[in-house]
Amino acid sequence: MQTINCKVKGMNCANCALTISKYLEKKGVDDVVISFATEELSFSMPAEADAAPVLEGINHLGYHVELPGDNQTIPFHKTLTFKFFFCLVFTLPLLLHMWVNWHWLHNTWVQLALTTPVYIVGMLHFGKSAFRSLRNGIANMDVLITIGATAAFGYSLTGSLQNLGADYLFYETAAAIITLVFLGNLLEERSVKQTTTAIASLARMQITTARQIHMENGAEHIHEIDNRDLRTGDQVLVNTGDKIPMDGTIYWGSGHVNESMISGESAPVEKKEKDKVIGGTILEEGSIKIFITATGKDTVLSYIIDLVKQAQGNKPPMQKLADKISAIFVPLVLAIALLTFAGWYWIGDTTFAVAMMRSVAVLVIACPCAMGLATPAAVMVGLGRAARNGILIKGGNTLEEFRNIRQIVFDKTGTLTTGKLQLGAYRAIGMDEQTFKAIVINLEKYSSHPVAKSITAQWKGAGQYALQQVREHKGVGMMARDKEGNEWQLGSYKLAAHLTTESEHNIYLIKNNELAGWLNFTDELRPEATGVMQQLKAAGIKTVLLSGDMASKCNAVAQQLGMDEVYAEQSPAQKLQKIDELMKAAPVAMVGDGINDAPALAKAAIGISLSDATQVAMQSANVILLNNNLGALPLAMGLGKHTYLTIKQNLFWSFAYNVVAIPVAALGFLNPILGALVMGLSDVVLAVNSVRLRFKKVR
Repeated sequence: MQTINCKVKGMNCANCALTISKYLEKKGVDDVVISFATEELSFSMPAEADAAPVLEGINHLGYHVELPGDNQTIPFHKTLTFKFFFCLVFTLPLLLHMWVNWHWLHNTWVQLALTTPVYIVGMLHFGKSAFRSLRNGIANMDVLITIGATAAFGYSLTGSLQNLGADYLFYETAAAIITLVFLGNLLEERSVKQTTTAIASLARMQITTARQIHMENGAEHIHEIDNRDLRTGDQVLVNTGDKIPMDGTIYWGSGHVNESMISGESAPVEKKEKDKVIGGTILEEGSIKIFITATGKDTVLSYIIDLVKQAQGNKPPMQKLADKISAIFVPLVLAIALLTFAGWYWIGDTTFAVAMMRSVAVLVIACPCAMGLATPAAVMVGLGRAARNGILIKGGNTLEEFRNIRQIVFDKTGTLTTGKLQLGAYRAIGMDEQTFKAIVINLEKYSSHPVAKSITAQWKGAGQYALQQVREHKGVGMMARDKEGNEWQLGSYKLAAHLTTESEHNIYLIKNNELAGWLNFTDELRPEATGVMQQLKAAGIKTVLLSGDMASKCNAVAQQLGMDEVYAEQSPAQKLQKIDELMKAAPVAMVGDGINDAPALAKAAIGISLSDATQVAMQSANVILLNNNLGALPLAMGLGKHTYLTIKQNLFWSFAYNVVAIPVAALGFLNPILGALVMGLSDVVLAVNSVRLRFKKVR
């Protein structure tokens, strides 16, 4: 399969996105993710298939597809700003005649001349959109605007041609509807952009200048180039105050790097030779030279941005409900408008003009866009704030799921503890100490477990010992053979239980089913772990320790942190089973970092991984704490709950607005001009409410 990513210009509301989505489904593509707010579209199709005809079909719908790298600028005369001010110039005199008794403003043909340019611009914008949506079987908001403006303009034109008098002239209504809806769309566009500022600021970090190092005649020469022209393996100089151009590894120098935009951690991080640095972060002090290890879409920053964009397009259940309602909303409003006209004209015994104006008011006051914007606006702000604080949330539905979490399960080593284990006592049995160290380190260098990392770091240079068929068994340990055919095993007490009664050691080495030695470690708690547990307890969250480590150590950690339950010496299969049992009582979030945690992370309602975790653990998780700081967990949960609360507020406002506004218009208490203004402002209210998420206290 191939994944197509592009931008789609010209979408005005959620129904536009729904139109494109339905078109793509008819074309048989998969995994359609589209957001009218960010103008992002992605979908999957067979690798051998040609995407060009599908994309061209979107253009034929009246939208404009922009592929990565196109970066085409929309001509000013096609922008909402131009269309609004163009229409405003002609509309103001029409509205002025209602208060100023200037004879020429009351002239039928002057009003027609002023209204016609506004109507033409309106129909080229709203009319085309309405026709496209109807052609694809989905009626969007522009259908309502088009019918309302056309009814007022057509009725007035009939009155002018037949010289029926002032009672038949509603040119100012037709022009005001179009102009005020343009104003509403313009305000909405600018308000919605505020919801995407966090991701936009991350994207801006990707573009900078790089000092590329070239070797000529044995001397270094520096050339300044665009960082997007860098390639893997290039050498780059970074000085104090410079932005690191791309991901790389330091090969000379040292300094302090500000990684706050990636990790949310405000304190600069010390970096030295062989340390990795992330593109887009800033070298606050020092001078370093780096080898570029990743560029473009392969960088950490690009991965974060792409993942957040995908998450923003992921629709939570509440949004899917709103989409279903939006799909039937416009036909329902059209029916109410017809009933309003019929009721006032035949039952209410009003004139044709009064009945028509009241039905037009129903058309222009209704706002299906509000329901379409309610969820994505809140989700974009919530995910954006999370990303800026070093929390990568992989889906909008994860944000919604946070509200249900009543239990959080933690792994121990590397999650509640630092994972920076210090070697304590050890003993070799039947071999010299140097051989023991060599065998252990040559087994552990194939593992990504924190224990293995600690051993290889502290016994670096212990020597070589030729091993074959080295493999890691999840939750058990390492296994291998040497050239003499001896079988070696390295793991927890489970492996050695049948060989010794000494269960207090951490790691046991076994040779040909005989005990060959053991090792002990000391591990310290993360400094933020106690505070996290206190916050979770205050929020009424049950905390559970689920680890493969020894019961004595797990109980000690749980007691120190005040955790509610402990399950020690658990294999990956047992962890999975325990998560399943806990899920039956209440939704569970799981925090882990190792390979053995991956199945449990995937099984839990929300899987949470630290950024130092194994790759498989991060892939299995729904949330990644990028700063490797457990202290971000309460913020992640708080953001999830408050984003859901904001979605509920937005949906309540959008439903309440339409439930109240439509009857008010139908009963004749609202004129079409005021209706158009109020409708335009309704979306702005939702966007502003969503933007509050960027600043409000969530924990």
